[in-house]
Amino acid sequence: MNVLSIETHVQYSSLMMTTTGEYMTQEDDWERDLLLDPAWEKQQRKTFTAWCNSHLRKAGTQIENIEEDFRNGLKLMLLLEVISGERLPKPDKGKMRFHKIANVNKALDFISSKGVKLISIGAEEIVDGNVKMTLGMIWTIILRFAIQDISVEETSAKEGLLLWCQRKTAPYRNVNVQNFHISWKDGLALCALIHRHRPDLIDYSKLRKDDPVGNLNTAFEVAEKYLDIPKMLDADDIVNTPKPDEKAIMTYVSCFYHAFAGAEQAETAANRICKVLAVNQENEKLMEEYEKLASELLEWIRRTIPWLENRVAEQTMHAMQQKLEDFRDYRRVHKPPKVQEKCQLEINFNTLQTKLRLSNRPAFMPSEGKMVSDIANAWKGLEQVEKGYEEWLLTEIRRLERLDHLAEKFKQKSTLHESWTTGKEELLSQKDYESASLMEIRALMRKHEAFESDLAAHQDRVEQIAAIAQELNELDYYDAATINARCQGICDQWDNLGTLTQKRRESLERVEKLWETIDQLYLEFAKRAAPFNNWMDGAMEDLQDMFIVHSIEEIQSLITAHDQFKATIPEADKERMAIMGIHNEILKIAQTYGIKVVGENPYTVLSPQDISNKWEAVKQLVPMRDQMLQEEVARQQSNERLRRQFAAQANIIGPWIQIKMEEISHVSIDIVGSLEEQMSNLKTYEQNIINYKSNIDTLEGDHQLSQESLIFDNKHTNYTMEHVHVGWEQLLTTIARTINEIENQILTRDAKGISQEQLNEFRASFNHFDRKRNGMMDPDDFRACLISMGYDLGEVEFARIMTLVDPNNTGVVTFQAFIDFMTRETAETDTAEQVTASFKILASDKAYITVEELRRELPPEQAEYCIIRMTKYNVGDAPPGALDYISFSSALYGESDL
Repeated sequence: MNVLSIETHVQYSSLMMTTTGEYMTQEDDWERDLLLDPAWEKQQRKTFTAWCNSHLRKAGTQIENIEEDFRNGLKLMLLLEVISGERLPKPDKGKMRFHKIANVNKALDFISSKGVKLISIGAEEIVDGNVKMTLGMIWTIILRFAIQDISVEETSAKEGLLLWCQRKTAPYRNVNVQNFHISWKDGLALCALIHRHRPDLIDYSKLRKDDPVGNLNTAFEVAEKYLDIPKMLDADDIVNTPKPDEKAIMTYVSCFYHAFAGAEQAETAANRICKVLAVNQENEKLMEEYEKLASELLEWIRRTIPWLENRVAEQTMHAMQQKLEDFRDYRRVHKPPKVQEKCQLEINFNTLQTKLRLSNRPAFMPSEGKMVSDIANAWKGLEQVEKGYEEWLLTEIRRLERLDHLAEKFKQKSTLHESWTTGKEELLSQKDYESASLMEIRALMRKHEAFESDLAAHQDRVEQIAAIAQELNELDYYDAATINARCQGICDQWDNLGTLTQKRRESLERVEKLWETIDQLYLEFAKRAAPFNNWMDGAMEDLQDMFIVHSIEEIQSLITAHDQFKATIPEADKERMAIMGIHNEILKIAQTYGIKVVGENPYTVLSPQDISNKWEAVKQLVPMRDQMLQEEVARQQSNERLRRQFAAQANIIGPWIQIKMEEISHVSIDIVGSLEEQMSNLKTYEQNIINYKSNIDTLEGDHQLSQESLIFDNKHTNYTMEHVHVGWEQLLTTIARTINEIENQILTRDAKGISQEQLNEFRASFNHFDRKRNGMMDPDDFRACLISMGYDLGEVEFARIMTLVDPNNTGVVTFQAFIDFMTRETAETDTAEQVTASFKILASDKAYITVEELRRELPPEQAEYCIIRMTKYNVGDAPPGALDYISFSSALYGESDL
């Protein structure tokens, strides 16, 4: 919608002006015009006569002949009184020539008093009926009183009137207004002007360019009948004149301008309303976007927190490692976009509040629970549960690793024990001593003693099995029921073996006096072979024992223990040789005394071959254990390299983030260059930070390698991946917030008209009283700052100012609030009163406005916006559907749902 601004001070290209701003008629040009084209005189006579009569009829008179009827000066004076609204001196009543000259001079003097200097036009020429001079005088009057006040976009009157015509006729086909002569010959321009303002009077679609006379007459007749514009031109004269008279056309067209002046005023008012509504619509869109983004972010946090709070451990190592991998995906993939969304949300909120302040609108209050502080608290809660989640995962993985190790150890020891106990209950339950001979009974007694020795040797293994089962229960092993059942079976069986052993011993002791001395060598062999055999079993068990370590020190401890074991092998070999020597002694005695040894040693199931076989097995297991330990050394060394590799990067990245945080914080304190230069520096900082992201990714890769290698501690650095993640996210948020603060300062500076020097002065004052260098002033410092800037503050006035700069009672004044205060009271913003006045114009001074008026005066989108939000006007005899624009205008600037 084009809005015409009408100014009072104009210049005319059709007049020559003196240096004092007075007007002169161009006599020579006028004379030349009449000589070149006499048709112009005819057009001017008709047009000027009609124009004068359009005003004289208000006084109940008119003229017939323009050069005759003004000769006595009476109607000339009356014309000037009508068009100016002022009283002229009383005219002379006489009819003598000097009376007429006196009256004309009074009229010319009045024209001169309006700043117009008439050159070569004297009262005598008018009294004598000089046509040229009379027309020149009337044209001067028309220029001064009908055209002078016309201006569009600070142009001269003629240019302003031409620009107005061009804008109004621009949408119409076959119309191209370039001047005030030939552009009007076909009549379409005049018809377009009428149709633009009163489409009900002319059907423009039925006009033809090849019918200029018909078009002109249509415009003349409609203007005279409906617009009270008299017919000042003749269609045939205009069509048949190569170049119609410019002054005549201008005079006639100016009548249309004045006739439609009310519409121009309404157009101006409509434009103001559209501008205000556009601001509200844009702000509402930003509010809706904030609400939507806040709801989505809060919903994501609401869904994520229960997942992080779920500390129900999985039963297997694989499942827990999958949980850890899911958490890594959350940190690498899912959370970073949400960090950006949270930061963008804060930026959008700050920008919206700035726009609301600059447009004199109330501050935006998000829905309950969706304030920036609510989102920050929700985010803080998310990070709190997130912080403990990874630690819990790693603890559970360690626990499951320990459980798997213990469970496998339990199975191995249980299998060995169950293998040993196989058939023992049947053996102890035998009553072979009842039918045995004396030698056999004694043999059974000795055999039983050897068994008791063996049983006692296995007591430690049973206790180990029970201890492992208890630890599995304490660590909440998922298959504890199976472990407990097997352990209970072993313990029950062990108790039963003890009972059976005791009973058999008692039975054998009762008949012990019947036994003969058992061969001491067999007995000695059995006694020494059994513990040695157990030692070998234990050694084999230890050599095959699984181990889990997490450091070089731990594996070194195992190697030391293994070396200590290897140091005992020579002593064990001596014991083996001694045992084998007993067996050789038995063979020697049997050979010496001719004793035939039949069968195995009656006191033990162990044979010399068993001892030799197990001994060979032990010797083979020793180098295998050496290899296993060395491989673990290599693995721990690799882990140590990973620790050092991670620490080397973390010890660089951690301080780098802290330094960048400090550098950015100085930007908001130090005054270095213009806001645009500060913005450029911050953008460079931001790009450098973004480019640094690859280092974070590399560190994340090393962190993942460490966790995959089950490395859970690192003595070479105090920085964990968690510390780096938190610092990085804070850095991104801080740079984005700082950039947004500078953007808002630029927006405030441009909207409020603050110069860079003023802004620097405000910043310098703020920094001086920002004692803590944290970008905020305490109330006492703020008071001192205002006093230093010339404010005379009482308690009441200072309390009022504090409600403006700290509406939420936070106890501090930010730089943005300080800038807003320093510029708010001098800002030029639209007001509710201005909008109400604009609506009043559209409503033709009524206290209400109709739907039809809104749709006629406003674009469709703005009209519907008002119709939906305006309340009904039910006062007096208002027609149905009348709307209350006054309360609507007030609501635009106050607390409301609009």
